Amino acid sequence: MSDTNQQTMLEQLGGISGLVYSTLPVLVFVPVNSLWGLTVAIWSALGVALAVLVWRLIQRTPIQPAISGFFGVALCAFIAHRTGDAKGYFLFGIYASLVYGGAFLLSVLVRRPLVGVIWGMLNGQGSRWRSHTTAVRAYDVATLAWTLVFLGRYLVQNHLYDENRTGWLAVARIGMGWPLTALALLVTLWAVRRADRIVEAAPSETVGDAPADDPATDDGLSNKPRDEHGTHDGQPRLPGRHRLRD
Repeated sequence: MSDTNQQTMLEQLGGISGLVYSTLPVLVFVPVNSLWGLTVAIWSALGVALAVLVWRLIQRTPIQPAISGFFGVALCAFIAHRTGDAKGYFLFGIYASLVYGGAFLLSVLVRRPLVGVIWGMLNGQGSRWRSHTTAVRAYDVATLAWTLVFLGRYLVQNHLYDENRTGWLAVARIGMGWPLTALALLVTLWAVRRADRIVEAAPSETVGDAPADDPATDDGLSNKPRDEHGTHDGQPRLPGRHRLRD
């Protein structure tokens, strides 16, 4: 796998800086909520997310992750406002992890690992990897790594949510955020490198090649013209016999 492809995959997550920036709204939300209340905490988190978006615009870096992050923070803030509780800020992320984990696990069970499907769309190979068992297994491993990350987040954070541990929810969100994402990304890089080597090394089939038992080539004279009897030399062929000798 080329360095460009590796960079493309990392850019889907906003780069290393994007992974770090994604933790800033949470870092602001929890302490501000403790000091000045929920309303100020909501506006503070939105302000930080907006500042990150503007900063990436100024730096001329890819802004799609920042836009997605801003709307994600806005949704979390809306849920917190509607529930009237700071822990509601984490509710969307908790159930999103459950959905993602279930989808990744299901994709492995139906032999369509999502890491392979997504990477096939990104690098233009499509579904060629599915004809190679070793490549499928590599993508299975990477997809299961993401499954463990998502389901682990759900189990831990859902427990903390039920126990009303808002502060620990913030710790879990950050601790199980970009560090686990980085680990899963390393497994993914290993998988796509292995799968790409297998797919690229496989011989490609040429459309239109004549099969080995094509009647047109069975006597080695396919390039010679045939006469009205269907033979190359004017001698008719008798069924079940060799050509008559002069």
